[in-house]
Amino acid sequence: MAGSAWAAHGYALWGDLQYPPGFAHFSYVNLAAPKGGELRLVSNLRVSTFDKYNPFTVKGSAPAYLSSLMFDSLLAGALDETAAGYGLLAKDVSVSADGLSATFVLRTEARFHNGDPVLARDVKHSFDMLKGPLSSPGFRTLLEDVVGVDVLDERTVRYRFAKPNRDLPLTVGGLPVFSHRWGEEGGKPKPFDQIVMDIPIGSGPYKVGPVNFGKDITYVRDPQYWARDLNVRRGTANFDRITVKIYKDSTARLEALKAGEFDLMRFFSAGDWARRVTGRKFDSGELVKAEFKHRLPTGFQSYVLNTRKPLLQDVRVRQALGLALDYEWMNRQMFYGAYQRVQGLFGNTDCQATGLPPEQELALLNPWRGKVPDAAFGNMAIPPRTDGEDSLRNNLRKAQALLKEAGWTYRDGTLRNAKGQAFELEYLDSNEAGARVVTPWARNLEKIGVTLKFRPVDFALYQQRLQKFEFDITSIAYAGTQNPGQEFVDLFSSKAADQEDSGNLSGIKSPAVDALIQHMTGAKSKAALLPACRALDRVIAHSHVLVPQWSAATHRIAYNAWRLEKPAQMPPYAQGEGWAIDTWWAKP
Repeated sequence: MAGSAWAAHGYALWGDLQYPPGFAHFSYVNLAAPKGGELRLVSNLRVSTFDKYNPFTVKGSAPAYLSSLMFDSLLAGALDETAAGYGLLAKDVSVSADGLSATFVLRTEARFHNGDPVLARDVKHSFDMLKGPLSSPGFRTLLEDVVGVDVLDERTVRYRFAKPNRDLPLTVGGLPVFSHRWGEEGGKPKPFDQIVMDIPIGSGPYKVGPVNFGKDITYVRDPQYWARDLNVRRGTANFDRITVKIYKDSTARLEALKAGEFDLMRFFSAGDWARRVTGRKFDSGELVKAEFKHRLPTGFQSYVLNTRKPLLQDVRVRQALGLALDYEWMNRQMFYGAYQRVQGLFGNTDCQATGLPPEQELALLNPWRGKVPDAAFGNMAIPPRTDGEDSLRNNLRKAQALLKEAGWTYRDGTLRNAKGQAFELEYLDSNEAGARVVTPWARNLEKIGVTLKFRPVDFALYQQRLQKFEFDITSIAYAGTQNPGQEFVDLFSSKAADQEDSGNLSGIKSPAVDALIQHMTGAKSKAALLPACRALDRVIAHSHVLVPQWSAATHRIAYNAWRLEKPAQMPPYAQGEGWAIDTWWAKP
């Protein structure tokens, strides 16, 4: 598609769109689903309460689900297809022959919640605010190669790109669009970071309804929603009201579910799912436990080792720490066998590196010999095991040898370097319950003389310390992707390592990584993308800045079967509760 100028009802990254021009609706929705009723949820965020309505700035916390419910974008993705977007606010998209621009024509019927038409000036305003200095820095990184937006006429915008990048039309097509009037006072706009409690003026299917601060927020379906009969929206947004309830902690949430205070909850704790999702309402069939298999990337949920810290700057030290994690014991004794070990950055996708690097990957890696770990030119790193031929004892011996090579020796009851400094690290968490999972790792590290202290803090302080990189080790659940792109600049580039509040928590600074990310984002075909992302996978894995954790192949969801109905099949790329919000409906 990108080889010549073209215009279409959507955009596909690597090939033809699954749905043809004029398609009636996505195949996974139920057109007969009635509108009405209420869906009661709990927050999907680590902090459930909120103190602002602007989800795009750094300070404060916005309500859960606000962005997806209130803001439409130029393109909308399908839950049964990857790397594709179909016209939502835009009726068509065209990409220039040189790949340096994408032009979108807006639908004349598109309207904001206040009745104003969605115009090209609003699209440009939204982009300017998101890329500006007052928004979250992740947007600036994401949009780094987007030079600007031109308003060609009242309903036509052209995004200009610094270089050809097949991902960028999807990136800009997925940006939230809001009215230029949002945050105006007396006809004058406020600075973006001062738009805090102003109700967003979006064009999505829901608006903010009743709010009980500290207790809940309700989104109400807009009966005049402009896109309610559009093919990409038919059969969706079926609830009149979506209420998100707020609870102090996970125990309170679980007990509230059992009491019937809300209708649906997704579970990430194997222990809760196996042992505590029980009770009278489950026995009666009112509440149902269900696992829905998906085809999403596993992501790379990991312990992050902050290489800005002197104790963690030696790759041998970082590798030794990973050898002390006994995942097989944890999965057996703590997780009820519910998980699989994370394998690199791109597990369960075509981008995953395996075995020895073939010629195409070596061509990208060879210029960096001596500047990346030598192991990156051998077999792909596999997380250490403690079953079969391996054992925890053997792994700890390997760890001791690595630490000794790095200058750490055991004396006076602990591991010390040449200066006599004891090897002590701090694990930062916003949840005291995290100690249960970290303690076995800390216990194993203690056997080789490393002290790992668990440090729980409240979420606000946790956020602040992560933003300023004031931690040794923490745990992050990174989302996976089938089509890695500009977001990896934020996660692993040298530039992001020095940028406060960036996603580069590990602090890795490597010209090789920067170059591989450039190859990846600049790929003009899938055949060019795959060697680049696999080579990057190898370098990050063998740099040991991440200690891989675990992932689940299913969405574990408990829901109220007396109040909710759902489509017969979950689309393969749906994100858990997002599927329910989009396509389920209330029983009459």
